[in-house]
Amino acid sequence: MFFFDPLYIIISLPALALGLWAQMKVKSAFNKYSRVPAGRGTSGAQVARRILDANGLGHVNVEETRGFLSDHYDPRSRTLRLSPQVYQSNSVAAVGVAAHEAGHALQHSTNYAPLTLRSAIVPGVQIGSWLGPIIFIIGMFLGPGLGFTVSLLGLILFAAVAVFTLVTLPVEFNASTRAKEVLVAQGFVGQQEMQGVNAVLNAAALTYVAAAIQAITTLLYYAFILFARRD
Repeated sequence: MFFFDPLYIIISLPALALGLWAQMKVKSAFNKYSRVPAGRGTSGAQVARRILDANGLGHVNVEETRGFLSDHYDPRSRTLRLSPQVYQSNSVAAVGVAAHEAGHALQHSTNYAPLTLRSAIVPGVQIGSWLGPIIFIIGMFLGPGLGFTVSLLGLILFAAVAVFTLVTLPVEFNASTRAKEVLVAQGFVGQQEMQGVNAVLNAAALTYVAAAIQAITTLLYYAFILFARRD
C-alpha cells in the first residue's frame, strides 16, 4: 500500500530524527537548568505575573496546570497556564519558560500579526490534521478522475497543518525574544543565568522547526504520490 512506501520513510526520517533530537535537548536543558536557582528567587508564576502587570495585563490570569512542560497561553480565555515544574519553581529554566509564555500574552495584547493568523487557522488545522489524510487515502481507492479530485481535497486540507507549523515559527521565536529582553530589563536574571535561559528556549524553538519540516515533507510526499499517480 502507498502509505507503507519506503520513500515516505526516506523523506520523513530526517525530520523525525531532528524532532527526537530536539525533544531530548529540551528535556536535557530543562532538567539541567531546573537545578539552577535564578538570582532573585522568584518563581515562574511570580515572574509571569510581574511581567503581565508591568505591561498592563493584570486581567490575564496565571494558573497552574497539569503535565510536564504543558505550559501555554490561551488567547480565548486570556489565561497563562504553567506546569508545576514552572509555576512553583524559582529555577532559571522555570523563569525562562514562564517569561516565554508571558511573551505570548504580550503578543496578543499588541495584535501581533502571526499570532492572530495562527489563532484564525486553528479550526482548519484541527479538521485538516485528521480529516485530510483520510480523504486523501479514500481518493486513492477511487477512479483516476474522481479519485484525483478527492485526494487533492485531502491534500489541501492537510496543507493547513503545514501552514500552521510555518506560522508558528515567528510566533515562538518572537515570544522567546521578548522573554529574554524582559528578563534582563526587569532584572529577573543576570547575564550568566541568561546562558541557561537561552539553552532552554533555543532547544524548545528547535522542536517547532522540526515540526515544520516534518509537516512540509509529509505534504510534499502526498503531493508526489498524487501527481505521479495522475501521470
